Amino acid sequence: MKKESILKKIDTPEELRKLNVEDLTQLANELRQEIIDVVSTKQGHLGASLGVVELTLALHYVFETPIDQLIWDVGHQAYGHKIITGRRTQFSTNRQLGGLSGFPSRKESIYDTFGTGHASTSISAALGMALANQQNNSQTHIAVIGDASIAGGIALEALNHAGVSDANLIIVLNDNAIGIDPSVGALKNYFEKVKKELSDSNNVFQALNIPYNGPIDGHDLKSLISAFKELKKQKSPRLLHVVTTKGKGLEPAELDQVTYHAPGKFDRKTGILIPKTERPTSKYQDVFGETLVELASQNESIVGITPAMPTGSSMKLMMETFPKRAYDVGIAEQHAITLAAGMATKGVLPFCAIYSTFLQRAYDQVIHDVALQNLRVVFCLDRAGLVGEDGPTHHGVFDIAMLRAIPNIRILAPRNEIQLRQTLYTLQLGINGPVAIRYPRGYGKISNWKVPLQKISLFQGSCLKKGKQIAVISVGTMAENVKEALDIIEIECNPSHYDLGIIKPLDQKLLQDIFENHIAIFTVEDGALAGGAGSAILEWANENGHQHQINRIGIPDRFISHGTKAELQKEIGMDSIGIASSILTLHQKIS
Repeated sequence: MKKESILKKIDTPEELRKLNVEDLTQLANELRQEIIDVVSTKQGHLGASLGVVELTLALHYVFETPIDQLIWDVGHQAYGHKIITGRRTQFSTNRQLGGLSGFPSRKESIYDTFGTGHASTSISAALGMALANQQNNSQTHIAVIGDASIAGGIALEALNHAGVSDANLIIVLNDNAIGIDPSVGALKNYFEKVKKELSDSNNVFQALNIPYNGPIDGHDLKSLISAFKELKKQKSPRLLHVVTTKGKGLEPAELDQVTYHAPGKFDRKTGILIPKTERPTSKYQDVFGETLVELASQNESIVGITPAMPTGSSMKLMMETFPKRAYDVGIAEQHAITLAAGMATKGVLPFCAIYSTFLQRAYDQVIHDVALQNLRVVFCLDRAGLVGEDGPTHHGVFDIAMLRAIPNIRILAPRNEIQLRQTLYTLQLGINGPVAIRYPRGYGKISNWKVPLQKISLFQGSCLKKGKQIAVISVGTMAENVKEALDIIEIECNPSHYDLGIIKPLDQKLLQDIFENHIAIFTVEDGALAGGAGSAILEWANENGHQHQINRIGIPDRFISHGTKAELQKEIGMDSIGIASSILTLHQKIS
């Protein structure tokens, strides 16, 4: 006889805490299956949440959440947490427009005490909460730090502070030896040694005055509950080392943890991936990765660096071909940038592949260590622009505004895969000072992008279509949206179309030609309007005495939610129809 579902009766942790410990095993199985069922069809992150099912239940079972405050780091561990905190019936909307966020969100639930889209922030946040709440020392603050996030610089800074505080803080180290790609570094090797020796003598955490407990099996509910009950009695900072398996409960996810971090659609019973439609084109990251390998085979001065994103950025190709010239430094964006700066002083040419959103975490290093010294570093900014379902923590929309303010840096935005390829080739021939190249997530439009390598003029834009009255200036791959928009309104009006090419410094000769031959200007970019490329053109026009009407299309001054890239572009008028409508409205006014 089929057992009655327990999960369907659990809408709050209070209901969870009424269960017998024996019932939690059945609940864990149901919770794991719920995650598999939804993610298999709706997509999203999988392995991390499967790995913490028992941990999730034990934490909510022992602690009085949301009074006791729980922070998940990184946030893609939190699917099970969302399901048992009143969002089970909404979970099928995860990462969809208008639906649940794929990460903890303070706007979404009182159980989501801190937003954690990026990594390594939980200990700092939980310590801050605990120190601000010392008048109520009975309230426990718990940071669950997993997926290699413990090696991040801010996590180590927080441990250093926590060790001299008396805050009521529990740190749960979810040790699964993998982030998105396998963990790297000496700290990872240290944890492997601790797990083998099962010893807490001379432990690194105890050296920081943080009592160490563990390691324990993170899939043993009774052991977890017993450990948390004991830790709950204590009040000062303490740490529990929990060993889990990423992808637990779905065999393919356990065996291929990199692929099943976020696998796309798969068969919920077997875990076998559902084949994706064959595409004739390549992802921009692969254009970058494959071209870099070609260049490195010709130019021995090239090295590659990535902070924990070898697969996502395709730096893995360089690491496989030239293992002594490519480095995954782990979740350490600041270190990655300054490492590149140090290498540049020795005459090598570092290509630092980093997601646009993660460059934010190393802004000081870009300014102080690279730009101020005018060092030859190429920043390859993957995932620039809107990225879709990962939402506001991952949209790469601030890089233009950030970098524009920094002296010595040049910012390039190739409009397609061939331009990206030739830009990489031209840069390695010789540059003076730092250069940033921004390109989007996902597939391009060109199937035969592997053209012969040749030098191109990097620091100028181009005219893509000659028209009348209105000039549309697009930035990078937004050229495709603009082209489609102009096809829609070609009969009503005939605007010119220009590719800006270089965002900093601006191609002044091209701009002078545009402003002399048109009465109104549109700029279209997939970055923040505040301080973006359109702002740069406005500043140039003002400085040069032009009185043209300049209309800017881009990311408005608010955080953009999650949804498909097409949905989000439509929402803010950046899709081809929105662009066409804006141009047509202006044309009707000036005609």
